[in-house]
Amino acid sequence: MVKRILVLDDNQDILEIVHETLTYENFDVKSTGDPSVVLEYVADFAPDLVILDYRVAGSNGGEICRAIKSNPEYCNTPVIIFSAYVNRDSELLAYGCDAIIAKPFDLTELVEKVNNLIKS
Repeated sequence: MVKRILVLDDNQDILEIVHETLTYENFDVKSTGDPSVVLEYVADFAPDLVILDYRVAGSNGGEICRAIKSNPEYCNTPVIIFSAYVNRDSELLAYGCDAIIAKPFDLTELVEKVNNLIKS
């Protein structure tokens, strides 16, 4: 069965690169730049993994992560947070994410972290 990944980033270039890369790796990818639809997409799309940008269009990916992790239906869904604020790892981990990827990031690192979290 093909694994599903939901991606949120308000940078269209990053969104497209991540979407294309993960699609190439044979994942079913749904991506958005709108943080207000993420929880609805989690419910409808039922992703096996969620990738959230930390600072996104007046919203906070960490708070979205916390909302996902506090829902009993989705609390076991792995969440990766993208962040340009690498010196804040402990702050980001407090939101309950399973991994952090520092921006700018390497696509190989992204694919490895996704595979490790989905297979575990």
